[in-house]
Amino acid sequence: MISHVHQALEQVRTIHLHILEKQRFKGYSGRARAASGCLALAAGFWLSERKDPGRVAVPVWLTVALVCVAVNYGAVVLWFLGESADGRQASRLKPVIEVLPALFAGSVLTFGLWQAGVPDLLPPTWMLLFGVANVSSRHVLPKGIGWVGAYYLVAGSVLMLGAPRIGLANPWPMALVFLVGEWLGGLILHFDGAGRRHWISFWGANQGEEKP
Repeated sequence: MISHVHQALEQVRTIHLHILEKQRFKGYSGRARAASGCLALAAGFWLSERKDPGRVAVPVWLTVALVCVAVNYGAVVLWFLGESADGRQASRLKPVIEVLPALFAGSVLTFGLWQAGVPDLLPPTWMLLFGVANVSSRHVLPKGIGWVGAYYLVAGSVLMLGAPRIGLANPWPMALVFLVGEWLGGLILHFDGAGRRHWISFWGANQGEEKP
């Protein structure tokens, strides 16, 4: 009787894991996300070489954000188009659509803070919004994404409290926070696939490896 109960529980767990796996969104590219972190680092280097980085920081970071959105959503489009005819269902893009309100809120807050003359609050605001977006996506992405979201929330909170002393004149908080966060998120997304257990798979697809 006990063995039958254990078998039944094991079957329930297997079914539950199968359902979760079917619900998991596979469209995000870990490589694209890591590339976004590298772009943030490059922007940090470029701004650090300017005599007055605070004057151009907002347009530079907004440009970085637009490029990163294009890169990451472009990867989603490529993934979607690469699926079979049966797999190309609009409902599978629901996790991507659910992030759009956060992007819209970020745009409105960016414009509002800039108009209010407090642009130094923009970096921590972006981090907090990014943290919320990551945490809210943990149900359809690998569980580790929730920890990445928590990392952004902590970083944004710390920077928000210290924003008057740091400001946009120092590009390194933005550059380093997003470099680390996007690389962590990228690695978590990439190595979630069963066929991706070696570092070499991150730099180039191997035969028999799952699609990015």
